[in-house]
Amino acid sequence: MSLRRWIIRGRVQGVGFRWFVTSEAERLQLGGYVRNLPDGSVEVVSRGSEDALTTLEARLRRGPPAARVDEVATLQVLLERDVPRSFEIR
Repeated sequence: MSLRRWIIRGRVQGVGFRWFVTSEAERLQLGGYVRNLPDGSVEVVSRGSEDALTTLEARLRRGPPAARVDEVATLQVLLERDVPRSFEIR
């Protein structure tokens, strides 16, 4: 099991991005969460297999139809961070 954290910037709030991420993560059987950040970006933290996380990252870069993804930054995650087993919107 691996753990990853991404910050997605662009037009990613108010366009169904969190719902899109939740749907994709559940399809890939990943745990974690997605949430809007005050600066207009979206944070995704997820735990699962390397292959599933790589697939999720590719889908984050595409986003839902109404979104415009300008940047996907991969950040370090503290291993002790509390990550849900199922996927949730926060």
